[in-house]
Amino acid sequence: LQKWVLREISNFEYLMQLNTIAGRTYNDLSQYPVFPWILRDYVSETLDLTNPTVFRDLSKPIGVANERHARDVKEKYESFEDPTGTVDKFHYGTHYSNAAGVMHYLIRTEPFTTLHIQLQSGRFDCSDRQFHSVPAAWQARMENPVDVKELIPEFFYFPEFLENQNGFDLGCLQLSNEKVGDVVLPRWARSREDFIYQHRKALESEYVSAHLHEWIDLIFGYKQRGPAAVEALNVFYYCTYEGAVDLDAIADETQRKALEGIISNFGQTPCQL
Repeated sequence: LQKWVLREISNFEYLMQLNTIAGRTYNDLSQYPVFPWILRDYVSETLDLTNPTVFRDLSKPIGVANERHARDVKEKYESFEDPTGTVDKFHYGTHYSNAAGVMHYLIRTEPFTTLHIQLQSGRFDCSDRQFHSVPAAWQARMENPVDVKELIPEFFYFPEFLENQNGFDLGCLQLSNEKVGDVVLPRWARSREDFIYQHRKALESEYVSAHLHEWIDLIFGYKQRGPAAVEALNVFYYCTYEGAVDLDAIADETQRKALEGIISNFGQTPCQL
């Protein structure tokens, strides 16, 4: 932390270290490193990193990055009641980081392509649900309070995942009938490399350096659970939290298997730091 505060390490490096300390690793899709969406401008011709309005509000969970969703998310939490008393109230029934989400972003790159196909019972998921465009992915966060996927580190260093190098047949979009191939980039990016370069520059910008700790509090810190999480509209399904379920205490094999499945596929909140 001291190194980061003194700016001896980059924002990227600091996030990677936090992920590692919190038990996230490239070797486990259900606990893959999690990175924030940092921009909200994917339509301008040029990206002006001196303008604070091009950035997402890092103090809010991605599920309420669009102010309009806050009321519904709050209502859902307040009106939820589990008659059995096992399931605690939650704001989101999905998670910001899970195995399917990692495969979703990396669908054009092996071994994730094959893993995605296995997950979808032997074929590619329907084209409209695939990751086909960066601007459209952000739009989905704005319009759909259920889609709360954050990003993965590859968005800041790996241009190849945006290219359909292997020529996979990913089908066509229903509305426009356009073929899904390479990922569609924001207007301000001249190429995949340029997108990664500008996106990384945005991550290291003055604005993000000043606000990154707000997002870190939500994902790794004190706003991850308890009253602070409730207030921040940042509570997820109970199974996603470390120590929420004692699997060894469940004698029924089937029930235990089902819970293990939920935990590994549903998403896991990082260990609280």
